[in-house]
Amino acid sequence: MNDAAEQALTKVPAVTLGFWIIKILATTFGETAGDTVSMSLGWGYLAGSGLFAMLLALLVAAQIGVRRFHPWLYWVTIIASTTVGTTMSDFATRSMGIGYPGGSVVLLGLVLVSLLIWWRDMGSINVSTVHRPRVEIYYWLTITFSQTLGTALGDWIADGSLGYLGAAVVFGSLLAITALAYFRNWASHVALFWIAFILTRPLGAVVGDFLDKPVANGGLALGRAAASAVLFLAIATLVLALPQRAGRRH
Repeated sequence: MNDAAEQALTKVPAVTLGFWIIKILATTFGETAGDTVSMSLGWGYLAGSGLFAMLLALLVAAQIGVRRFHPWLYWVTIIASTTVGTTMSDFATRSMGIGYPGGSVVLLGLVLVSLLIWWRDMGSINVSTVHRPRVEIYYWLTITFSQTLGTALGDWIADGSLGYLGAAVVFGSLLAITALAYFRNWASHVALFWIAFILTRPLGAVVGDFLDKPVANGGLALGRAAASAVLFLAIATLVLALPQRAGRRH
């Protein structure tokens, strides 16, 4: 790729159907993998959060350090953000006793504040501007907050009468409405992107819980480690099989 072509691209993938499919699988993997470390392996939520936060920091640094979009590096960083989001949310809502509603409200506030500061500083929160280190920091910070919010929100809805499948239908329906709004131009495409990005996380959270929770609790009891392995294989296969190209700068 020549310098002129490289300068016309961002360091994040183009937003396609394949992007959203892999994103949902990655958020589901983050739920099962986070629970595997914090619960099955007995690390606990705080130690698990510390482990995944260090991994995320290293990957974000690597992502900022490269000159162009690298699919594997990007998606591994997304996985790290969704995994740390799982353990951080569980630590806040369970260990600290904030609860799912309180955690959801606090984390939604953090997402909105992050987006507001990003917009005031850079003039745009469009992912087509993600190619400079300062913007990348805002991007990954907002993503991490949104992943953490999604875990709390998914647990909150699934913990009620709807259960895991009912909650999945709710979040899947909201995603479908968001997609319809995008194609019908009912609202800002930038705003709709971030709404969809947030909604994929609770969808992944409830699907992940459905896969690994006991049958008595409404799950399939596949086991966290087994579910994580299958999901990781699916993600890797799609990254290889689907076209992975950088988004264009605007």
